[in-house]
Amino acid sequence: MRKKRNSFAIFICSTIVLLFLDQFTKYLASAHLKDGGPLILIPGIFQLHYLENRGAAFGMMQGMKLWFVIGTILLLGIIIVLYWRSPMESKFKWARLTMIFLTAGALGNLVDRLRLNYVVDFFYFELINFPIFNVADIYVTCGMCLLILLGFFYYKEEDFEKLFSSDKKHNEEEKI
Repeated sequence: MRKKRNSFAIFICSTIVLLFLDQFTKYLASAHLKDGGPLILIPGIFQLHYLENRGAAFGMMQGMKLWFVIGTILLLGIIIVLYWRSPMESKFKWARLTMIFLTAGALGNLVDRLRLNYVVDFFYFELINFPIFNVADIYVTCGMCLLILLGFFYYKEEDFEKLFSSDKKHNEEEKI
């Protein structure tokens, strides 16, 4: 049980550090880009461009703040339960890492939605006209990509059973 508590403390501290980094970059974007034009870092390729996004990815679902807030809170609850229930075997450290990234990303954008009623986005790849995004979006994207790769190539069916089971036998083994 001590191992699990230490792991959960790492989860909380890591999430806080990543959340701070996300919010700090959004603060910098707001302070330095909001009332000016874009800051071109690599002409024709990459720039910092301030955007207030009231929707989801690619600007979809504009103005549906309540749904985003409720969905994010439910998702965070599921992630926290899964993290707490994840086996303390070293094999599951990667799953726990993805949950840290997903939690930090979800919280980063949730904080913006609750505080500002929009999400601050500022990274823009002009070369491919990719939608403008932020650090929290990077966390979520990296977390999901890692989760998909782990699901297809690393974890086996019995690993998923360990992760999602509510079996008392499995929980007793954790206490030992």
